[in-house]
Amino acid sequence: MKRLLAGAPHRAIDAARLASANDLVRRTLSQHGLMQDVGGSVMSGLPDSMLRHAGAAPAAATLVPGASFTDERFTCDAGSREYLIYVPASATAGASGVVMMLHGCTQTHRDFAAGTGMNALAETHGFIVVYPQQSRGDNAQSCWNWFSPGDQRRGRGEPAILAGMAAHVAAQHSVLAGRTFVAGLSAGAAMAVILGQTYGDVFAAIGVHSGLPFGAAKDVPSAFGAMAGHAPEMRAHPAPDRVPRTIVFHGDADHTVHLSNGRRVAHDVVSAGPRQTLARTEEGQRNGRRFTRDITETADGVALLESWTIGGLGHAWSGGHAGGSYTDPAGPDASAEMVRFFLQQPENGA
Repeated sequence: MKRLLAGAPHRAIDAARLASANDLVRRTLSQHGLMQDVGGSVMSGLPDSMLRHAGAAPAAATLVPGASFTDERFTCDAGSREYLIYVPASATAGASGVVMMLHGCTQTHRDFAAGTGMNALAETHGFIVVYPQQSRGDNAQSCWNWFSPGDQRRGRGEPAILAGMAAHVAAQHSVLAGRTFVAGLSAGAAMAVILGQTYGDVFAAIGVHSGLPFGAAKDVPSAFGAMAGHAPEMRAHPAPDRVPRTIVFHGDADHTVHLSNGRRVAHDVVSAGPRQTLARTEEGQRNGRRFTRDITETADGVALLESWTIGGLGHAWSGGHAGGSYTDPAGPDASAEMVRFFLQQPENGA
């Protein structure tokens, strides 16, 4: 894979990133029957993050009286998946929205719930949380198949299943149109981007943590390249008429999914948005980490995009909880910021 590098420090950094990514690829999805030889290196299925960090297993959730946290299953023509659903006690008089949370590779839905702390935010704000679980039969390492052409289009594969699940839960709980959202980490974030592109009529806004842009890969080798920061410049499919409002989080020390991917996600949102926008940048520090937040608003003051770059953050959920994997307790609370961004969405979804 050809690279243009300037100077020995850059060569060393790039080589270290490639070595780390190639080792990860070698160990990821080797049981899924996707072994390939590419350029002399063995690549095992999806090259995504997410071998579990060492640590204790996620703690069991403590329910607020009146809340429920149950296992369910959704089935449609495209297939079926299990999911956890958290209905907060604060939603008994009506839910303020639905937030779908997509875990990363090797994670479980319960693990992701513990690490993001989204259930506690649901109690505060009265929304329902849906945590789909990827099937081991569909991906041996529980990765969402963001790199597969069959899972990048409307009306088929995982996008159809996940969008159908979200719409089903929203209808069950009489959630208003324009109040359903999706967020994810890494492979889950890449799938959230796909859902935003293919089902903008279902998801009013999306959250992308350490993810990749739409059309970044069409197979295992191109997924590996995209992770290393070499996603193609052109989309795999035409841009949709409307891209949902998007909030992006990415660490500048992420050596699993290169920071350029988060920037590409942000660029795609602005490019697909209205011609006239207002942009500003804020810098600050929270909980021991510096950050830059780039904000793009429409002419009527609606936030189209927030893109957070977190200094020193690796491939982990910013401000996350130790009870889950791929979390970093330092830095801005990505869960809280995503919820704020989602719920400030105009209720008509405009």
